[in-house]
Amino acid sequence: MKSLTYLDGEWHEGNPSVLGPATLATWLGAVIFDGARAFEGVAPDLDLHCQRAVVSAEKMGMKSPISAAEIEKLALEGIKKFPADTALYIKPLMWAEDGWIYPDPETTRFMLHIFDAPLPEPKGFSAHISSRRRPAPDQAPTDAKAACLYPNAGRALREAAEAGFDNAVMLDPVGNVAEFATANIFMAKDGVVKTPVPNGTFLNGITRQRVIKLLREDGVTVEETSVTPADLRAADEIWSTGNHAKVMPVTRFEDREMQPGPIATKSRELYWAYAKSGVPV
Repeated sequence: MKSLTYLDGEWHEGNPSVLGPATLATWLGAVIFDGARAFEGVAPDLDLHCQRAVVSAEKMGMKSPISAAEIEKLALEGIKKFPADTALYIKPLMWAEDGWIYPDPETTRFMLHIFDAPLPEPKGFSAHISSRRRPAPDQAPTDAKAACLYPNAGRALREAAEAGFDNAVMLDPVGNVAEFATANIFMAKDGVVKTPVPNGTFLNGITRQRVIKLLREDGVTVEETSVTPADLRAADEIWSTGNHAKVMPVTRFEDREMQPGPIATKSRELYWAYAKSGVPV
C-alpha cells in the first residue's frame, strides 16, 4: 500500500512518527480527522470534507493552523502523486500538542494522510443490533469527527464479528437507531425511504446528505425521522452511506436474508453519476 503524509511543509512516505508521550493528543485524545475519497478521476465533495475537518477541530477546542481551502489544495496536490486510476482515502488530521486536560488551541498541528484504499465491491454486508450505543451530545463530542468516539464503534464491530456479522447497528441513548458503527443508515418500506433524523448522537454525514438530495431530486420520498429496531426488521431494504464504501446494501440483517433492492441500487447509481459529473482531479 502506497502511503503519503504531508507534515510540516513536506511530503513523507510511509507512517511518520509524530506523537510523543507528553503530547496532549497521545494521552488525552485531542485528535480529529476527516475522510474523503478520490476514485475514477474524481474526488466528490472534497471541499466539504476539508471544511468539516476545520469545524471538527474548533468543536474540540482546537484552532486549525490551515484553512479548508488550503487543505483542499494540498489534497489535490497529493492525489496527483498517485497513478490516475488509484482509489485513494484522503485523511486530514489535527491534534493538540499541549494543554491541561483541554487543548491549548494555539498548539494545534495538522497533517494530511493519503493512501491507496480500493473501494469495496458492492456485494453487500450483514449487520445486527449492537449492545453498544452512540452517546448523547452532553456525554461526548458527537458534533465533531473526533477520534475518541471510535473505540466504542470498534467494540461494536468486534461484538458483531464475534456474532458472525460484518457490521453493527448502534442505537442512540433512548433506543432509536442512530447509525451503523462505520456509516449512516437508510431503509426503505413500500417505496418510502427513512433515515434517522440527526439528533446530535451521530454525524450528519456528507455522503448521507448527498444521497438524500439526489434521491429527492429523483422523485423519491425521503423522511428524516425516528427509526426503531422494529422498523429495520420490517424494512424492504437497508443500506449504508459513508466515505469508505460510499453506498452499500445490507444482504443479511440479523437472521433475515435480504437482496439489494431497487432504491439502494438507485442510491448508488445516482451517487456515482453525481461523482463522475465533478471536476476531474
